[in-house]
Amino acid sequence: MAGSGKASILSVQVWLASMDDFAEMNAVYDAWVDKDSQPARACGELRLARPELKDEVLVIAARA
Repeated sequence: MAGSGKASILSVQVWLASMDDFAEMNAVYDAWVDKDSQPARACGELRLARPELKDEVLVIAARA
């Protein structure tokens, strides 16, 4: 988010290695995201390229 910030996030894609981790991820996400400008979000399960990772996140934000 170079030159941007949480309030400028437009969308977030979260890919989990296991949907069993959804509740934990959702709690962390809810604590992190700007409550006044909630971005669109998609979440799904995916076999990640690095098996030691639990998730991958893609964020698209506007420049401030």
